[in-house]
Amino acid sequence: MEQFGIWLAALLTIGIISFLYKDNILYKACEAIFVGVSAGYWFVTYFWDNLYRKFYLGIQGAELSDQIFLWMAVALGVMMLTRLFDKIGWLSRWPLAFIIGATAGLYMMTYFVSNAFVQIGATITPPPSMETIGDKISFVLIAIGTFCGLIYFFFSKEHKGAFGGAAKVGIWFLMVTFGASFGYTVMSRMSLMLGRFDFLFGEWLGLIK
Repeated sequence: MEQFGIWLAALLTIGIISFLYKDNILYKACEAIFVGVSAGYWFVTYFWDNLYRKFYLGIQGAELSDQIFLWMAVALGVMMLTRLFDKIGWLSRWPLAFIIGATAGLYMMTYFVSNAFVQIGATITPPPSMETIGDKISFVLIAIGTFCGLIYFFFSKEHKGAFGGAAKVGIWFLMVTFGASFGYTVMSRMSLMLGRFDFLFGEWLGLIK
C-alpha cells in the first residue's frame, strides 16, 4: 500500500510538472484531482469545525444572546446556498456583503496595528543593545527608510526639492523591500520544487541515497 501511494504521488507530480512543456490532458486530470480533493477536504473540515463543534456543541448550554448569534450565522450560511437557485439567488448577496465587510474591517484594524503602529514604534525606539557598529547602522537605515517611505506616500505636497529627494530615497527603500519579498517568495517556491525532485529521484526512483 505504501508503494502504491508513492507511485500515485510521483505520477501526480509528473502530471503537474508536465505543464512546463505545454497544456495537456495529463495536467488537466491532475489539476482536477487536486481541486476535487481540496474541495472535499475543506468541506469535511468546515463541517466538523463549524457546524458540529462551533454550532452543534456550542449552542448546547449557551446563553440566549450567544444562541442568537449562532443561529444568525447558520441563517447567513444557508442564504449563501441560495446562489444555486436562479429565482432566489439574490439572497446570497447579503451574507456575501456581510463577510466581505466584516473581513475588511477586521484585517484593516489588524494590519493598521501591526504594519503601522508596531512598525513606527519599532523604528523610533532604539533596540536594547546597540554595541556594534552594524547594529547602529541597521537602526539608522531602518529609521531613514521608514521616514522616506512615508514621505513618498504623502501626496498632499508636490515632490520637489528636499521633499522630492526624500521621496526618491523612499522609492529606493521600497524597491529593495519589494525585491527582498519577491526573492523570498521565489526561494520558498524553489524549496517546494527541490522537495518534489528529491521525492522523485530519491524515494521514488531511488537514485539519491
